[in-house]
Amino acid sequence: MSIRRKATAVWSGSGKEGSGYLSTQSTVLHKTQYSYSSRFESGIGTNPEELIAAAHAGCFTMKLSFVLGEAGFTSEELKTDCIVTLDSGNVTQSHLVLQAKVPGISKEKFDECVKNAEVNCPISKLLKTSITVEARLM
Repeated sequence: MSIRRKATAVWSGSGKEGSGYLSTQSTVLHKTQYSYSSRFESGIGTNPEELIAAAHAGCFTMKLSFVLGEAGFTSEELKTDCIVTLDSGNVTQSHLVLQAKVPGISKEKFDECVKNAEVNCPISKLLKTSITVEARLM
């Protein structure tokens, strides 16, 4: 089965003084503003790295839920923060910080499931960068 998703970026002006907006097929983003300021400073709007972080956190967390299910466990809660690092124009790292409540799972089995999700979530496979995970079982 093939799934296709669409997003659109529109930009006007120069790289530093210009601005643009992003829209997604689902309309969760609809003409959402982005600019040099929102990317490299602390301006209002989103930026590509923030969206990659959201995508990686969401993909990893959902994949972990599936992996846990295959192992016979259901999480009470999985919360993942993702920090994407942009250094000298390159994404150099995606760091995932997971807090998990999974009743009845051993630390060893939990760590095995986390590693599986880290390596096999589609966004991890897409990113050509260092991926690290800090996982804490609550």
